[in-house]
Amino acid sequence: MKSQLRWPAADDAEGELVLERFAPEQTYKTKVYAALKRGIVNMDIYSTSDPTWLDERQLSERLGVSRTPVREAVAMLEQEGFVKSMPRRGIMVLKKTKREVIEMVQAWAALESMAARLATERASDAAIAKLRKLFEGFDEGHKPEDFLSEYSAANIQFHQALIKLSGSATLLDMTENIFMHVRGIRQITIGRDDRASRSMEDHLAIIEALERRDQEAAERRSRDHTLGLATYVEEHGDIFD
Repeated sequence: MKSQLRWPAADDAEGELVLERFAPEQTYKTKVYAALKRGIVNMDIYSTSDPTWLDERQLSERLGVSRTPVREAVAMLEQEGFVKSMPRRGIMVLKKTKREVIEMVQAWAALESMAARLATERASDAAIAKLRKLFEGFDEGHKPEDFLSEYSAANIQFHQALIKLSGSATLLDMTENIFMHVRGIRQITIGRDDRASRSMEDHLAIIEALERRDQEAAERRSRDHTLGLATYVEEHGDIFD
């Protein structure tokens, strides 16, 4: 006799898949949470010293849902440290302090360097080649420092792609919550002190190590590149002013 999919009952037999009903509002809350989190992660909150505010009513209208799932999703994001609800003022997207940012960048360095190591084993030649294509348009006539917005976008894409090349869902999950802050700091520092041209040199060196399938070099170059950002933040605290 085949096992059947059915609702739980008092006399459930072994071997049958038992599922419990879920409330529709839970689905809404989960969807709203995911949408809000994606939106917040993609915000450039470090481009200005002013606080970034969200409005519950506007969020409800833009998402096309009632304010209840929005409020529940915001509560979940507040527990994760993304936002803080301020009575009679709204929802503030939280920035990190200088020390917190440094620690996040250091954590990213550890995670991304492992991603680079895994990528030498798991990523296809075609996937690695796509990393190089990100920088093909930059040369002496089209220098990164002269096209900062364009290069900054390529820079962010590179770091996201490197994590994905690891083939590790765990690494993707672990970097998701710190990506917003690390990306924001990369964007506001890339135009300083010739960091753009040196950044591209580092990226090309990482790509070369990946192409050679050199685990040690890929891991080391990736780690040192990102730790360089942590050192820069440590030495230039004015970027938070």
